[in-house]
Amino acid sequence: MRLGVLDVGSNTVHMVVVDAHPGANPAPYSLHKSVLRLMRHLQPDGSISPEGVTRLVTAIGDAVEAARAEHVDDLVGIATSAVREATNGPEVLDLIEQRTGMHLRVLDGEDEARLTFLAVRRWFGWSSGRILLIDIGGGSLELAMGPSEYPIVSRSVPLGAGRTTVAYLHDDPPTKAQVRRLRRHAYEVVSDVSDAFAGMPHPDHVIGSSKTIRSLARLAGDEVTIGGRTTQWLRRADLKRWLPRLAALPAERRTELRGVTAERAFQIVGGGIVLHQTMKALDIDELEVSPWALREGVILRYLDSMETGADL
Repeated sequence: MRLGVLDVGSNTVHMVVVDAHPGANPAPYSLHKSVLRLMRHLQPDGSISPEGVTRLVTAIGDAVEAARAEHVDDLVGIATSAVREATNGPEVLDLIEQRTGMHLRVLDGEDEARLTFLAVRRWFGWSSGRILLIDIGGGSLELAMGPSEYPIVSRSVPLGAGRTTVAYLHDDPPTKAQVRRLRRHAYEVVSDVSDAFAGMPHPDHVIGSSKTIRSLARLAGDEVTIGGRTTQWLRRADLKRWLPRLAALPAERRTELRGVTAERAFQIVGGGIVLHQTMKALDIDELEVSPWALREGVILRYLDSMETGADL
């Protein structure tokens, strides 16, 4: 079957289309992406602005039309923190369904962590043992840990790359004082939830997922090829050395660096600070990067549900 997953995040509206069936590796067919940066469209009362709503509806409508043109058998729509936390979120969801016919399932932080963890587990396999997952989205940071396909412990905190950039890094490039405040805030927030993981056995693998972490790994990390598969690694010390240089550049200059795309340039400093402070708070020296994340988790859960009859 041809399956589409439409992910309405804090930074992009991203649709991936795959050819898939239960028991097989999903084969990518196409990608469609619109960069919206919904965090920039939040008003003081926490609602998405009229301009933001218009852009969101248009982007989703375009994706739905693309799915029809590509003869997608089923299109699954999900929304994460930007829509979930907007004060006018329910009204926006109703409008999207009226205008485009697309029903979006709003995932809470626990849902995001579980589905991303599933994708990471399937990518690395059972031999990877006990996994600690770090995933940085536009609006939230997810942490999850366990030895199985779903985590035993998971936490979601409002430390997304876009959210922290808008809230703390007001200048471009940010001032040193702004960077210090975000560093302190991120460390405190992660430290507050670290006790949930403290009593668990030490992880066999620490895995980072999301575009933000992949970009940072391309910039500051290493690539290792084992058995024909290339894996990215990122060390905390290397990330720490790169952050001052990254923060000193305006967003338009960051795209000159390896791995930093135009869509990530605005929030890569915020994401890098959050990741470094998370690794510091959890005493993590290095992590391995997963190419699979939330969207792949939704695809895998959908295929599993075809066999079991369970809901997504």
